[in-house]
Amino acid sequence: MDRRPSVVLADDDVLLRAGLASLLQRSGYDVVGQCGDATTLVNLVVDHHPDLAVVDIRMPPKHGTEGLDAAKYIRDKFPATAVLLLSAYVEAEQAMDLLAAGRGTGYLLKSRVTDVDEFLDTVDRVVKGGSVVDPALVRELVYARHVYDPLDELSDREREVLALMAEGRSNAGIAQRLYVSEGTVEKHVHSILRKMLIPETDQDHRRVLAVLRFLGSR
Repeated sequence: MDRRPSVVLADDDVLLRAGLASLLQRSGYDVVGQCGDATTLVNLVVDHHPDLAVVDIRMPPKHGTEGLDAAKYIRDKFPATAVLLLSAYVEAEQAMDLLAAGRGTGYLLKSRVTDVDEFLDTVDRVVKGGSVVDPALVRELVYARHVYDPLDELSDREREVLALMAEGRSNAGIAQRLYVSEGTVEKHVHSILRKMLIPETDQDHRRVLAVLRFLGSR
């Protein structure tokens, strides 16, 4: 008889965890450990070397990214253990590093767990080395890539000027650094502010706003 794939479950929602454990046991998996915090999860993986770890992204004590951090550790130290992340809502940025690993990784919203067939199909694919990403996360990533960003309109030279502005250099300092006239730098600055859609007001310093937006995009 083929060996049943082993699984550890980490979620501080006891009812959800128990339900998943029962479902997986009935579906041909061997649930070798359950817990509600990241530290115990890592210990379970060390002890059992499971085929799969099902991990809630946010767990005690702070309900920050403890689960995700533990999943990254497991992925690094136990590459043979597949990882399926669960989340109550879309957390694209937090999960991307782990998902970039590709093989044997998955990301699923908890709302998707209620579809038993879809959940079991996801578990099966991840255990077998596949990569599964919740459609909601895909939509968010596609949307993010298509959101208009004024910085995309800047020329290479304008980006150089903006980077030097971010270093706190004046127009004269930028001109000296780029071996151009101060008037040329001034034209570049005006073009940058126009393309970045930063309006002229008496209350705000447009140059500072441009720099803040530039730094926020990096």
